[in-house]
Amino acid sequence: MTTPLEVEVCILGAGPVGATLAAALADGGVRAAVVDAAPLPPMEMPAFDGRAYAIALTSRRLLDAAGVWENLPEEPCPILGIQVADGRPGEHASPLSLHFDHAELGGEPFGWMVEARSLRVALNARLPSLPELSVFAPATATVERSAEKVSIRLSSGQEIRARLVVGAEGRQSPLRQAAGIPVTRLDYHCLGIVGAVAHERPHHNQAVEQFLPHGPFAQLPMQGIPGHPHVSAIVWTERTAVAKRCLALDDAAYGRQIAARIGDRLGAVTPIGRRWSYPLSAMHAARYTAERLALVGDAAHGIHPIAGQGLNLGFRDVAALAEMVVAAVRAGEDPGGPALLARYQAARRPDSLVMLGATHVLERLFTSPLPPVRLARRLGIAAVDRLPGLKRFFAARAMGLASASLS
Repeated sequence: MTTPLEVEVCILGAGPVGATLAAALADGGVRAAVVDAAPLPPMEMPAFDGRAYAIALTSRRLLDAAGVWENLPEEPCPILGIQVADGRPGEHASPLSLHFDHAELGGEPFGWMVEARSLRVALNARLPSLPELSVFAPATATVERSAEKVSIRLSSGQEIRARLVVGAEGRQSPLRQAAGIPVTRLDYHCLGIVGAVAHERPHHNQAVEQFLPHGPFAQLPMQGIPGHPHVSAIVWTERTAVAKRCLALDDAAYGRQIAARIGDRLGAVTPIGRRWSYPLSAMHAARYTAERLALVGDAAHGIHPIAGQGLNLGFRDVAALAEMVVAAVRAGEDPGGPALLARYQAARRPDSLVMLGATHVLERLFTSPLPPVRLARRLGIAAVDRLPGLKRFFAARAMGLASASLS
């Protein structure tokens, strides 16, 4: 038998949210462990596969502070403008559009497009460099929580003793289920299609989101890759039956479907990388905490991708929890005690509920085919474009600056 490892926090799940929390805690001097069922090196995809994350400004600051950003192997692509419009496939977007320019909020980019493989490489490079962090992957865990401590028994036989365990294992979180925390789910009966396209003309760091009858279609600027100087990510929401037919098409026909939605402003488009798809649903946990347990990221909440804020919402969980735990440990307080967990839930659950409600309302509003509703939303988009205070508010929310005002 091995000697039990004593840590303050043990995190189950080493995806982007769990691994970033591990890095932030260890960088702040907190003894931590992170456990994942998959080995970490093979999670580094060796070739471009089309997946990317839109990292908001506040998420970039978190990754910077945790020492992750500097380890990105490739330069992220800044998003300097966002255009929002209503439309239909094969038609020009409505001229009543909304345009955000980064210069209107002091010049900082709205966010950065980071390839999924690049973020994984950066996390895998950062985790082993932190002396306060122990990484166990691949390993599965059995967890026992009590009022005084948490005992984690790994499949390797290693025992970890912690004062707080964090569930970062995704929407099907075993820790959440074992704690008996109920969840509310909403099925949108759509698929999200994710991938990348090469195009003839430069994107000039502009992101475009069109609201189409079955859901939003977003084009997000990325850095070029060898052989393709102009590249964008796409996030495409479509009814499940239509999406499955599109995914089954050959590259030429699939490209035509994308072109019908992206328009002609980027010239000819060519699908590159793999095609990814997943069913769209919303999910929210009734509580984010239990005895010596905290939930972060998709273990606590899942939202519609209409605003591109799912991962950033998880990073806001990380920022809040890491700050509280680091402060508690430095003050000699209990990082897994009821007081800290109550503060964490009070800090994060309202923000997540607001984002969940906002994305649900947007999905319902912008997918209605009724002519009066289409006209109203086009007029609404145009009205926001002419109200500087409201524009700044929405732009700041996109950047993760939740305290932004309308003034």
